[in-house]
Amino acid sequence: MFRSLQSDDHNLITLSVNGRSVKARKGQSVWSAMAVAGEVVTRKAALSGNARSAYCAMGVCFECMVEIDGLANQQACLSRVAEGMNVSTQVITEDIEADAGL
Repeated sequence: MFRSLQSDDHNLITLSVNGRSVKARKGQSVWSAMAVAGEVVTRKAALSGNARSAYCAMGVCFECMVEIDGLANQQACLSRVAEGMNVSTQVITEDIEADAGL
């Protein structure tokens, strides 16, 4: 679906995306590294559980929220890859009954 326009293998780093080892170029956004690797689901919607993905890819829509190195609510389109980084699909559920005090 997505591919990199650069063909050289220079400045490659390795990160983990949903437990899978992925190669990316140093300085590349987390979102672009995920997309090239075929990992396009960034989060699950809180209420429906539907898969969500980057929409604008420039930091405006907040649809690309992922968990990076255990820290939730990180924008994949604005975050840069780093050697050994662990990225995972963010799953936040909302307990409607608990929030309503039921």
